[in-house]
Amino acid sequence: MTTITRLGWDIGGAHVKLAAFGEDGRLAAVRIAPCPVWKGAHHLAEAVRRLRAEFPASATSAVTMTAEGADLWPDRHAGVVGTAAVLIEELGSAPLALFAGPEGFVPAEQAAAHSATIGSANWYATAAVLAHLLPAGVLVDIGSTTADLIAFGEGRVAARGFSDAERLGHGELLYTGIVRTPVMALAERVPFAGRLVPLMAELYATSADIYHVLDLLPDEADLHPAADGGEKTAEASARRLLRMVGEDLTAANRGRARRLAYHLGQQQLHRLATALDTVASAQEEDVGLVVGAGIGRFLSRQLAERRGAAYLDLADVLTDDASLAGPAADCAPAVAVGLLSAALAAE
Repeated sequence: MTTITRLGWDIGGAHVKLAAFGEDGRLAAVRIAPCPVWKGAHHLAEAVRRLRAEFPASATSAVTMTAEGADLWPDRHAGVVGTAAVLIEELGSAPLALFAGPEGFVPAEQAAAHSATIGSANWYATAAVLAHLLPAGVLVDIGSTTADLIAFGEGRVAARGFSDAERLGHGELLYTGIVRTPVMALAERVPFAGRLVPLMAELYATSADIYHVLDLLPDEADLHPAADGGEKTAEASARRLLRMVGEDLTAANRGRARRLAYHLGQQQLHRLATALDTVASAQEEDVGLVVGAGIGRFLSRQLAERRGAAYLDLADVLTDDASLAGPAADCAPAVAVGLLSAALAAE
């Protein structure tokens, strides 16, 4: 049996992701838990405690975070400090370090002094690993809530921004994902029954409903309640999508619901393609390689095909264990921060 000695954590505002490594340095396990941080720090503590309990107390932890952006906190600095306090309480019995992007790792107790580089640096961890493994390309990590599009090459992360505000402006951060994005954020009007119909400005449906109807959403991807708290079947998702245009699910509308889902999915893909075009326009050479990560990487593959670029699934990069390849790509920053921590320890 593999002895777990190192844990890599990605502490998000909606999920906590964990990658466990054995004493031989190989990835041994990947875990994910829903965690609505915006509802209270106790949700974060409970999720971390539950995942941590599965592994030896002596295992060291390397952490990257985005939870500081949750509106539980008055600002991002307070979010970093507050999240770090929870982590110290739950993980502090063994060595614990926070990832601070280009600054590397810092002790959790120094979170306040490094909050600007600790906050939302998970994308940097993944891109930094790729920059040492591959010659050049663009990482497209599409998750439940956001998408990161990060250029890398010549052994370095080639992002033009670092903070969320900077990356939003450069097209490197897009607030769109395949589970939690409100459908009303994807389009103002949609074609329906031969008309162009305005979408209701109500949280009747999310992007998860689009991909449930299209049968593209991985089973393990949708961990939060649906918009109406109902079932997560294709039929229930069709009902929620139809509410967005003031319609009910009837025999006549079943096919229309699928066409509506297809159109909305294409609208989301178009937004991602525009962001990728923006990132690509800043590069000296055209993008020749797209590396897909996250639970929505089936869209990354489509983006690569649109551009005529080669596509590489991160599942084929992070581990040679077929049973862990998919989960590793789903939780790429957690795996990446664990790998970076191990590389630093080996120096």
